[in-house]
Amino acid sequence: MMLNHPTLDKLERLRFTGMVKALVEQTSVPGIEELSFEERLGLLVDREVTERNNRRLESRLRQAKLRQQACIEDMDFKSSRDLDKSLILDLAQCQWVKKQLNILITGPTGVGKSWIACALAQKSCREGYTALYLRLHRLLQELPIAKGDGSYTKLLARIAKVDVLILDDWGLAKMSAENRRDLLEILEDRHGTRSTIITSQLPIDKWHQIIGDPTLADAILDRIVHNAYKINLNGESMRKKKENLTKTTHLE
Repeated sequence: MMLNHPTLDKLERLRFTGMVKALVEQTSVPGIEELSFEERLGLLVDREVTERNNRRLESRLRQAKLRQQACIEDMDFKSSRDLDKSLILDLAQCQWVKKQLNILITGPTGVGKSWIACALAQKSCREGYTALYLRLHRLLQELPIAKGDGSYTKLLARIAKVDVLILDDWGLAKMSAENRRDLLEILEDRHGTRSTIITSQLPIDKWHQIIGDPTLADAILDRIVHNAYKINLNGESMRKKKENLTKTTHLE
């Protein structure tokens, strides 16, 4: 069967790339002529929908800038770090995003806090939500610069509309008065409308102290703690375990 090249050209101009690929592939499928017009058209449309969904997902993941390539399916539940498998699988349904709830992940360095946060955000992207990964310490350094060059309002608006925001490494250093005000602005914009994942080496009961000012600390924590799932990890560093495994394998 000869391809109708003008039709392919028109489909290309309309950016129906999935339909073009499917139509070209159909020409080499034995017995394809036995299918009805409606059946073949349905296959073309299905391919186009799949292609567009894949492109949208790639775009969401690219914009999310996740620190690690992590996904729920690769989650390690065997390591002894008090990770609740039933809770993670429940969160994988992404109802917490739909309900604008938060997730707070705490534990010592190396136990996989950032990895879990990225896995949950990646699953959210697969479900059609947008996400953004930010290291809190670096963000608080960039905000004063944004005020100086006039991009502060635009940056806050961008952060506010993201469905899932990861604030990684919460509490690495005490916050200045400007840091506290900026953080409150960000969390106030998102409170009750979007979801935030926070990771920290500090237990939640130490966050008030690291924020500093009691009044602003109360306001900040009120917007993230009371409507959040808490995941508290324990155990040895996953990075250290992998390093020891590598050394052992090398010696063998």
